[in-house]
Amino acid sequence: MGRSSRGLLLSVLLGLAGRALGLGGVPFVVRVTDDATGRGVPLVELTTLDQVAFVTDSAGVVAIDDPALLGRRVFFHVTSPGYEVRQRVFGEVGAVLEVRPGGSAELSIHRQDIAERLYRVTGEGIYRDSVLAGRPVPIARPLENGGVLGQDTVTTALYHGRIYWIWGDTTGFARYNFGASGATSELPGRGGLDPALGIDLHYFTGEEGFSRPMLPLSEPGLVWIEGLFTVRDPSGTERLLATYTRQAGLTPPLECGVALFDDSRNVFVPWRRRPCAGSHRSSHPFRLSVGGRDYWYLYPHLRVPDDWAAIGDPARWESYVRTAEGRWAWRPGEVRSDPAATGLFPLADARTGKATGAYPSCVTWNAFRRRWILLAERVGDVYYAEADRPEGPWREAVRVVHHEHYNFYNVASHPFFDQQDGRIIYFEGTYTATFSDARHQTPRYDYNQVMYRLRLDDPRLALAH
Repeated sequence: MGRSSRGLLLSVLLGLAGRALGLGGVPFVVRVTDDATGRGVPLVELTTLDQVAFVTDSAGVVAIDDPALLGRRVFFHVTSPGYEVRQRVFGEVGAVLEVRPGGSAELSIHRQDIAERLYRVTGEGIYRDSVLAGRPVPIARPLENGGVLGQDTVTTALYHGRIYWIWGDTTGFARYNFGASGATSELPGRGGLDPALGIDLHYFTGEEGFSRPMLPLSEPGLVWIEGLFTVRDPSGTERLLATYTRQAGLTPPLECGVALFDDSRNVFVPWRRRPCAGSHRSSHPFRLSVGGRDYWYLYPHLRVPDDWAAIGDPARWESYVRTAEGRWAWRPGEVRSDPAATGLFPLADARTGKATGAYPSCVTWNAFRRRWILLAERVGDVYYAEADRPEGPWREAVRVVHHEHYNFYNVASHPFFDQQDGRIIYFEGTYTATFSDARHQTPRYDYNQVMYRLRLDDPRLALAH
């Protein structure tokens, strides 16, 4: 039996079980699709005139079994960040639907964002409504995985042929994990799903099956892993390392260091302390050869030789700084944490010429554009930029994602998901009301990771080189 057949059988069985347990009658199913692709759109809100709200799952589906609505013509106000509904009723954006038990309807919406929203990666009920409707789902655990309700900020690495995922603070059904959470998944084509469909995460779990701390420390404070990278130890064995901080909330770190993954216990242990400089910042390391030497770039402005001894010696870490003579150069022993302060990221909107106010999130090499690409963020927005070198300078940017009245931070690109030789890239971020002027929190989606896809051959990404 193939994956899609198993998914369909699971959805049908769970839907029947839910009805047998009294979790609802035969629902009315609405599927909201992108008018250009026909693909279901997640995170679309359908709201009645008395403010009863339904939010599409990762397949763009809502299953309505509210007995007060079934058997009636109902007006739904339809909204979704980055998308617009062109249909109007009573002068309002939305549609009137015949909400019949066992019935269905399709609505189409128009995507305004250049990037395409695909699915929610973490949290419970990722395909809740599809399951209630008895429809097929692509992932093995569509309702619950690792006991996770919400997860903040992702960083990833390829290690021993698998993808390792690490998140920050994690909420569960009746508990929290403030010691970093982790999971693995298979690469596409090696047992893993096409990233356009979803990700089957295998969590590292502990008590009651809840996502357990990946870097447990005895001292008090929040433990946040910044970035992951690999290096050969003196025996030539590949090891997984993580930069981390321990801190009392949004304050300067109390401890900074490099942790080593213990493969026998599937947990990180502190390996080397390093000086703290500024605040915690998410890191998405990449390896680059410069002058015949390989380096790990923890950020575009901070690097260390790809060497076991060098990584363990803070004096051999290098920062990209402006010298007394006014030139830019790499200098050892200076650990800078704020790239925006260097003046290398003065991003201006390519369309208006105005300053974006966006802050750099991640930098990767792209084979299709044959340039370094940057994803930068401002509250709720993601910007795309290009440069000849990872250090920059970065000048122009195009906004590719917009979340009005909501935040979308710590954006992470995943080069291991690139398709068509880099023509298509995938990235995600934390969708959250935190640090925004959100009017309400989106059920299930809030404080979770949402995946996007971006085509780099889109003419709207034209930039002056």
